[in-house]
Amino acid sequence: MSTAESMTERARGFLRDYAAVREQLRRVIVGHEAMLDGVLACLFVGGHCLLEGVPGLGKTLLVRTLADVLHLDFSRVQFTPDLMPADILGTNMLVESEAGRRAFEFRRGPIFTQVLLADEINRATPKTQSALLETMQEGSVTVGGTVHRLQPPFFVLATQNPIEQEGTYPLPEAQLDRFFFKLLVGYPSREELNAVLERTTRTQTSTVERVLDGPRILEMQRLVREVVAAPHVQDYAVRLVLATHPQGPLAAEAANKWLRYGAGPRGAQALILAAKVRALLHDRFNIGFDDVRGAVLPALRHRILLNFEAQAETLDADRLLNEIVAAVPTQT
Repeated sequence: MSTAESMTERARGFLRDYAAVREQLRRVIVGHEAMLDGVLACLFVGGHCLLEGVPGLGKTLLVRTLADVLHLDFSRVQFTPDLMPADILGTNMLVESEAGRRAFEFRRGPIFTQVLLADEINRATPKTQSALLETMQEGSVTVGGTVHRLQPPFFVLATQNPIEQEGTYPLPEAQLDRFFFKLLVGYPSREELNAVLERTTRTQTSTVERVLDGPRILEMQRLVREVVAAPHVQDYAVRLVLATHPQGPLAAEAANKWLRYGAGPRGAQALILAAKVRALLHDRFNIGFDDVRGAVLPALRHRILLNFEAQAETLDADRLLNEIVAAVPTQT
């Protein structure tokens, strides 16, 4: 089999497995098509996902269902103001052997899993939130000077409520940047809400099958990185990110007027990797401008910081990013 034929076969396998996971999720989740695709994009590039929406929209149900569909270990941590870093990471405990000798032994916390649901992450204090930083970036935990590696793939899905602010702590920008995507979960439509009631208020229950395991997910992640990004398309993603930098040489007018800070290198990485997933789903092995544009909102909305004037005008990040995309030409 030639290299081209091998790549084509692998791409078809990616499409087949992606569709299989999505079909299982749709047995339980009604609507939320963009959320499903966004979560799966994060999974297949090895990134983490932040889901923002009011309670009761199916965020936690999606994560639990995804864990059921995958042959991966799953843990859930309910974040609360009294949660401490050791409650997540684990701690060294003094234990006594049968011979009476005492020694410190590391007891692993719930973060030693493969799919971690960080429920209502903004209810924990910044100290506890920051405990996730190393793990999300490096896939490891350092306790008492010892580094403990997590088993890949490691996938964090965090949820937060954007409305109820009492007893919550905004996520630090450094931690927000570790999330590959921030997805906004909206209300269901009339038809979708009727379908939800059909599934949840009767005796029948939906069941899912496990269709993917860890090694296959890692293989799919490697395939995504092999998708070609032509120099002029990659440069377009770079110029989009630089256009968010207020007063920068390539800054868009909207950025100069409404932003304090723009997206960094992780934003550009997210644009390219998400575009590669989108290209594979459209049966292509190279990315285009539309693939990059399709990733701008989920990849950058949490990586830009609005200034006081924008907040006073109640502008939102998505609107400003759309203005910036409109202002950046595909060719220079």
